[in-house]
Formats: sequence, structure tokens, C-alpha cells
Amino acid sequence: MVKPQSQKQGAVHAPEGGWGWVVVGALFVVSALVFGLIRSLGVFFVEFVQYFDESAQAVSWITSIGVAMQQLFSPVGTALSNMYGPRPVVMIGGFLSGLGFILASQATSLTHLYLTMGLISGAGWGFVFTPTVAAVMQYFTRRRSLAMALGFTGVGLSSFAFSPLFQLLVEVYAWRGALLILGGLSLNIVACGALVRPITATKAVDKTLKGSSCSTLLARISIYFELPLLLQRPFLTYGLAITFFNAGYFVPYVHLVAHSRHAGFSEYQSAFVISATGVTDIVGRVLSGWLSDLGRLRLLHMLCLWTLLLGLFLLALPLGTLGGYAGLVAASLAQGMCAGAMTPLIFAVVPEIVGMERMLGALGLLQLIESVGGLLGAPLSGWLKDKTGTYSASFAVAGCFLLLGSAVTATLPGFCSCTSSKSPDDHSAEEAALPSKELNHESCPDKQSLSLIPLSEKPAPTPDHCAETSEDQ
Repeated sequence: MVKPQSQKQGAVHAPEGGWGWVVVGALFVVSALVFGLIRSLGVFFVEFVQYFDESAQAVSWITSIGVAMQQLFSPVGTALSNMYGPRPVVMIGGFLSGLGFILASQATSLTHLYLTMGLISGAGWGFVFTPTVAAVMQYFTRRRSLAMALGFTGVGLSSFAFSPLFQLLVEVYAWRGALLILGGLSLNIVACGALVRPITATKAVDKTLKGSSCSTLLARISIYFELPLLLQRPFLTYGLAITFFNAGYFVPYVHLVAHSRHAGFSEYQSAFVISATGVTDIVGRVLSGWLSDLGRLRLLHMLCLWTLLLGLFLLALPLGTLGGYAGLVAASLAQGMCAGAMTPLIFAVVPEIVGMERMLGALGLLQLIESVGGLLGAPLSGWLKDKTGTYSASFAVAGCFLLLGSAVTATLPGFCSCTSSKSPDDHSAEEAALPSKELNHESCPDKQSLSLIPLSEKPAPTPDHCAETSEDQ
């Protein structure tokens, strides 16, 4: 018997590779040109403070606005991906991210930088990042954490390479020429977007559109943006946790170079600190993905552990300068490894909470929720520096945000359980790997056993595929 088209579409499962590895390569470049670039903007921090003669708090708003816009526009990017597919959305986002830096090279005030690097480039990052992550997650089930970790190694590698490169560009071409070159680099995201080829459209959207008559605009917005997730306690709890994570995560990448300069180290020594964190960031991401695929610990437990360690190392970061330059580098290496290890887990945990079908919309909403932390984290640390004269209080508060996020994560329903509930797609992927005969024997009752059951207790007639199996026997 030929199955309906809807059942065929439901049987589509992650191929565990194939073109998915090309999409992983696209995520590698995208993550490098988004978050790797954001991490290395601290090189420009000192230049902007001196050129515009502004406070650390005012300059910190540039990065904070960019990060907040990336997260605020992520739901828009996911909704557009649900409607038109991720490829055109990512390509448009790559164009906007490059355009923002090109226009920023002509800025004459901080307000211009807020609008260009912050608003325009940040909006482009929002269209780029989440759809690419969702496309990678569609291609993998068992190796999902490893694929995410490999894709995110672009952040660590670019953090290692970009900081000294940006410092060299600033010295050779000044900050305006350096921003113009960054705009050209960002335009490479357009080519990466052309490589993004998802397997299927988001199932939750397809099913809802087929099962109801969405005649109003509000109904369609609710469907494409996955707004019903905002009524689920696990989703809101996890959103609160990553908001705290986001408030402290980017603080060292904004202020670590300035902290090193404030401690008396040279420009290249300060830039090398960020580069050193990039090396251990790569190690942390690969290690985290490998440990996740072993299946010894739940992803939630691993995420909570890594964020707890990151918070503790951020608290200890100001103490590293007591041991001189070697002590500062050692503390930064530990912080970089924990920061790299937690990042792929933040996204890999989402299907466990909401299911694979609603994953794309969930990622967009989570980015929107955590934008509050990204918007306030760096300016708060800059304000603390202006008030205290050092960055010690800034790193201490950032560490407390990470510890608080770990505590909130531990309140998720079922957190203390040693087993995680798999999403429906994960179950279907595992079933698809089994032989069809084995599935039919397991799901179809045996005729001989049915004959021993009284007529009043016999189950409903068996499905068609069960009848075909018994006839073969």
C-alpha cells in the first residue's frame, strides 16, 4: 500500500552527514565572521576611546548593541527561513553585516558606530547565525553535538588569528581602513549562505498550517515565530538561564584587551591574550562535542558544569595579573576553554527541551530573550570600570552572572534525572535505521496470540502494513 505524502515527509530523518558536512563548513566560516569577529573587536575599543574621547561605558555600547541586534533579529530570521528557506535569508544577512562595517569606516561620532556596527551589522548577524545553526542540526542526530562543536571551532580559530591581525591593520591602515577590510571579510558570508541547503521545511509550521485555517495575520505570526513556546515553563526557564549566561559571556572579549593594557602590558601582548584564549576555545569545543557523543553525561549536566567552571575562572581572572603576564595568560586560557566548551551545548540542548520540530523557532526566540543580557552586560562592566578605576569588579560581576545561570539551569524539570527525553525526530531517526521487518514484527501483534484472547478483549484491527507482513509469512 502506498503511504500518503504526509507520512513520507514524516519519515525523513537526519542523514548523519553527506551534504551536512558542507553545511558544517559554512557554519565554521559564519561563526568565525560573526562571533569570532565580535570577540576581537576589543582591539578597536582602545582606539575608539582615544579617538572620540569617550568613556569606557559609552564605547562598550557598540558591541552590546551589535550583540543585542543579532539576538533581537534572530526570531525575524527564523520566521523568514520558515517562509522562504534559510539560503536567501543568510545571504541577505551576510550583505548587511558587511555593509555595516563599510559604513562604519566613515563614522565621525559614536552615534554613527551605534547605527552601523551596532544596528546594521547586528541585524545581519541575526539573519545569518540561527538559520545556519538550524540547518546543521537537521543533518545530524547521533553526531549532532560533534557537528556543532566542529562548526563552532571557527570562533576559536578566528579569535586566535583576528586579534593580532586587527592590531596590525589598525597600525597600518588606522581604524577606518581596518573596518573597511572587515566589511570585505564579512561579505564572504554571502557565499556561505549559498551552501546552506536544508533537508525539509520546519515540520511544526507545516503541520499547523495544514491542520488549521490561518486566515489572520496574527495566527500566521504565531505559527512562524513559534510563540506558543512562551507559555511553556521549561522553555522560559532555559531562556532565563542563557540570559544570565549572555550577560557575563562577552565581558572578557570586550574588556580583556583593555584590562591587559591597564595592567601595563604592550599592545601586542594584550592582543595575544585574546589569541591565546582562541586556542583553548577550539580545544574546549572539540572536547565538549566528543564527550557529548560518548553519552556518559546528559547534555544539560555538561552545560551546567562548564558554565559553573567558566563563572569561577571569570572570578579569578583579575587575580591572574598578580602572577605577571604568565598568570594573566594562564587564567585567560582556562576561561577560553570553558567558554568554548559551553557554546555548542547551549544549542545542542534545545531539541531536548522543545523537540526537533520546533527547534528553529525556539532558537530564534531564545536569541530574542537572551538579548537583554547581551545588551546590558558589557555596558554594566564598563560602568563599573569607570566607577572603580579597574576591571576587577567587571569580571567579578560577569562571573556571578554565569554562576547564577548555572543555578537556574538546575531548576529545569527532570534536571536530576540521568536520562534525557529524546525528541520525536530522534526516535524516528533511530527507528529508520532498523530493518523494516524488525519494525513490523515489533509493532504488529501475532495472529496466533490474538486467537487466544476473548473476543471482547481483542484489540482493534491491525494496520495494513501488519497484514502485509503476516501474508508474507
